[in-house]
Amino acid sequence: MAINPTVNATEDESRALAEASRETTWRGRSFVRELFLGTLRVDWIDPYPETPESEDFKRFYVAMESFLQHEVDSIKIDREGEYGQDVIDGLRRLGAFGMKIDKKYGGLGLNQAEYCKMVELIGSYDGSIVALLSAHTSIGIPQPLKLFGTEEQKQKYLTRCAAGAISAFALTEPDVGSDPARLATNLERTEDGDFIMSGEKLWITNGTAAELMVVMARHNDTKRISAVIVEMDWEGVSIGNRCRFMGLKALENGVIHFDKVKIPKENLVGTEGSGLKVALITLNTGRLSLPAACIGSNRRCVEWSREFASKRVQWGAPVGHHEAVAHKIADMAATTYAMESWCHLANELAMRKGYDIRLEAATAKEWGSTRNWDNIDDLMQVRGGRGYETEQSQMDRGEIARPVERVMRDSRINRIFEGSSEIMHLFMAREMVDQHLKIAGALLEKKATVGDKIKALPGIIAFYGRWYPKTWFGLFTPFRYGQFGAMAKHLRYAERASRRLARNVFHGMVWYQAKLEKKQAFLFRTVDIAMEIAVLVATIVRTQKLKKAGAPNAEQAIALADLHAKNARRYIDDRFRALWSNDDDAKYKVGRQVLDGDHAWLEDQTRVPETTEAKTDAADQLVAK
Repeated sequence: MAINPTVNATEDESRALAEASRETTWRGRSFVRELFLGTLRVDWIDPYPETPESEDFKRFYVAMESFLQHEVDSIKIDREGEYGQDVIDGLRRLGAFGMKIDKKYGGLGLNQAEYCKMVELIGSYDGSIVALLSAHTSIGIPQPLKLFGTEEQKQKYLTRCAAGAISAFALTEPDVGSDPARLATNLERTEDGDFIMSGEKLWITNGTAAELMVVMARHNDTKRISAVIVEMDWEGVSIGNRCRFMGLKALENGVIHFDKVKIPKENLVGTEGSGLKVALITLNTGRLSLPAACIGSNRRCVEWSREFASKRVQWGAPVGHHEAVAHKIADMAATTYAMESWCHLANELAMRKGYDIRLEAATAKEWGSTRNWDNIDDLMQVRGGRGYETEQSQMDRGEIARPVERVMRDSRINRIFEGSSEIMHLFMAREMVDQHLKIAGALLEKKATVGDKIKALPGIIAFYGRWYPKTWFGLFTPFRYGQFGAMAKHLRYAERASRRLARNVFHGMVWYQAKLEKKQAFLFRTVDIAMEIAVLVATIVRTQKLKKAGAPNAEQAIALADLHAKNARRYIDDRFRALWSNDDDAKYKVGRQVLDGDHAWLEDQTRVPETTEAKTDAADQLVAK
């Protein structure tokens, strides 16, 4: 059994590796990136793009829905913590493990938008099955090989996946979460150019059921990280133990050991040393499946709240007629519509040439998973005891059962999976200041000398002398977006807010300079503002398309879009105020005090008097009682 050695990395080393691993050039347009620079490019997403669905997709959708309804027992899966061979075989029979694999390799050939619509469907039924299929399809063998694989690798491994071989992705280790500089699984080069891999991976989704795996490991000689394909039946590969969790009870997740496993050089994915770039670029589209699952879950939130709150009568009226509950349900519906609008847009942009969707995908993941959790919490509150009670218990009492508590348990991981909320904010914040770093990096680099800063001044003055005034005045906007009718005021607000955001980011750079990277609360708020603006605009643009097309639900969509925009505007204004009026320093100070043990007295629940005599007296009194 391989146990990873401890790899220590300084803050600067971790930062340097992260910088070296990110995409340094933008491969095309980015709607969100422009927001950070104070430019609202509505024209890039209007008219709202929608790719027609193929007949193959429609047939597969119907077949999958029937399978989920008639052959999947989610109560049993949750209770026993196993998918069951019948479910796995059924998914293979449908071709579900080859959803995004090209037809030439035996897959279904669904495009990105079609695939995520499938995830929405599955997410409305069973979270464990979503995790199985999305971990395999989005970050397992199919996506990295589609992007970086050789033709030989595709012929060898994509055909196996399409036929039903489950795959996984292995980066996390006992000492490695979001900091790959500490990665310890190692590759030793052999004389013939192959590799010998040893190490341990933790919390590998699908790892205990996979036939194939993409593994991140560090070269002993160059210290660079590569991605390699591993077949799980190779000598030296073993499963340490299966991990169990709060939700997603059937998740095939565990500890994987690699003990001197021979890796053929042909199994290197991408170029040597590009492992983290392979991972990050794979996740750009790969993480879009998670918000798709959140859409499916959110739809159930709206449905189960509506059916309960319209029939449950308290105080002489349905509970949904009471203002407090009606507000929750209204926000739930508006948020679900907005979530659809942004996530569908992100998927469409991912399929188009000339777009770089790293920030769009991160927004979909972070905004979608956070709002989904909020809505599930509201659903629980609306249904009360019938939300907290298990599905089986409701059935035993003869009621129509809704698995709210299971959905809550299953969904909590979404803010951790595929980049935690905190990591998503940091990732987006780094990309937010990318243009500024290219121009004024000397001001933000803590190692920059006075000479470096002086040398950078001409370029700084030239760029910001033109750019900064525009963030204040922009274009004359009172009558812009007139074609959007009553919804135009929300787009005008978004344009003003994007310029205000750009100004505030710049002000933060000037004020904090090299300390900016440590001001996470400030940076997180700017990211929250950008995400909210982006989702607001997508929602309005989508609604405009429905209105112009005379869609049956256009008027209802306008009502949802308007409510979402009003909520978003209040949220954005609150975040702007908090940028400069906050308690960040006080919170950080107390947080450090807690870590240092200054408030450990709070952890003593008994508060028994200190003296021995007093303790004895207290014990005697208890015995007497």
